[in-house]
Amino acid sequence: MMKLTIILTIVVVGALAIVFAALSFFVVDQTQYAIVLRFGEIRKIISEPGLYTRAPFIDNVVRLSKRYYIYDIPVEKIITLDKKTMLVDSYAIWRISDPKKFLESVRTVSLALSRIDDAVYSGLRNTLAKLDFDDIVTGEREYLTEITEFARKNLEEFGIEIMDVRIKHTDLPEENQQAVFERMKSERQSTAALIRAEGQKEAQKIRSEADKQATIIRSQAMSEAERIKGSGEASATRVYAEAFSKDIEFFKLLRTLESYKTIIPGSIVIVGKDLTILEQMK
Repeated sequence: MMKLTIILTIVVVGALAIVFAALSFFVVDQTQYAIVLRFGEIRKIISEPGLYTRAPFIDNVVRLSKRYYIYDIPVEKIITLDKKTMLVDSYAIWRISDPKKFLESVRTVSLALSRIDDAVYSGLRNTLAKLDFDDIVTGEREYLTEITEFARKNLEEFGIEIMDVRIKHTDLPEENQQAVFERMKSERQSTAALIRAEGQKEAQKIRSEADKQATIIRSQAMSEAERIKGSGEASATRVYAEAFSKDIEFFKLLRTLESYKTIIPGSIVIVGKDLTILEQMK
C-alpha cells in the first residue's frame, strides 16, 4: 500500500513537472513576434526565433506575424476635381513594424484593417480630389506614391508599415456612366473635327505650293525651250548662209526646184548637165 502511494505521488509530481515545463517554455518561429504579457502589461517582446521561458500561469504569450499582408480595400466613392464621382477599387500591402505600438493601439489584425481602410481612403480622397477624371484614368498614376506616403505617415503611430498602395481599377457609378460616355464621345468628335480641319488646311497649303512650283517649273522650261529653239534657228541660219556662200548658183537652182515642187505637186524635173532645166512634166 505504501509503495502504491509512493508510485502515485511520483506520477503526479512527474505530470505536474511536465505541465509546469510545458507552460514555462515556448518556441518563437522566425516569421513571428512574441509578446509576453503579465496581467495585461507587456513584459518582453521577442523578435528572434528560438526557445524561451515564461512564468507559468502568470505570463501570457501573444504572437504576431512578421509577414506582409495584402488588404483588399472595399470599393470607395471618390469625387474628382472636375466633380465626377468615381468608384475606386484599391489594395494595400502592409506589415507590423512595431509589435509594441501595434498591441497597445489596435491589438488585433481586424482592428488594424479598419485603421488602414480609413488612412488609405483619406489618402485617395485628398489626392484624387486634386485631379481631373481623365488624368486619373489615363495618367501614369504617379499620384499613388503620394497616397502611399500619406497612409504610411498616418499609420506609423500604430506600429503599421504601409509598403504600397495600388489601384486595381476605377469605374463610374451606373447612373453616371452614360452621361460621361456621351461627354467623352462629344469631346473626341470635336477633337477629330479640329484635326480634320487642320489637315485640310495643311493639304490646301501643300497643293497651292505644289501648283506654284509647277507653274514656275513650266515657265522656266518654256523659257529654256524658246532659248534653245532660238539658238537652233540661229545656228541653222548660219549653216545655210555658209553653205550658200560656197556655191551660190547651185543653191539658187535648188531653191528653184524646191519652189517647183511646191507650185506643181507631183511634177518630174529633168536637169541638164549645165544645170539648166530641160523638161518639166507631170
